[in-house]
Amino acid sequence: MSLVRRCSRTACGRPAVATLTYVYADSTAVLGPLATYAEPHCYDLCAEHSERLTAPRGWDVVRLTDGSAPSRPSGDDLEALANAVREAARPHDRAAEAGGTGPGRGGNTGETRRGHLRVLRSPDS
Repeated sequence: MSLVRRCSRTACGRPAVATLTYVYADSTAVLGPLATYAEPHCYDLCAEHSERLTAPRGWDVVRLTDGSAPSRPSGDDLEALANAVREAARPHDRAAEAGGTGPGRGGNTGETRRGHLRVLRSPDS
């Protein structure tokens, strides 16, 4: 008997990395990290089949991550990063709150410094 669990898909012998469970009452397919032991009503899937998983029409797919693997940035993450950069590029609001311009706050050089980041004004503005 092999210690490595294999993908449940027919003719696929790749190692399993995820477990698929159906919640029929909620019309939901839940795909999560590989379960600690094989359950009779769950399906173990390899990486390729878990990425390509689709559910029947009208069903939802819930993908759970185990948290140990680094996740790819989502659209929300990228938008939050863009908003943080825009906020850092508004030195006049921060300079007024801090009591004017001083060393590292811009002055007439057109440069604003916040920690290790610098925001340079374009010559057009």
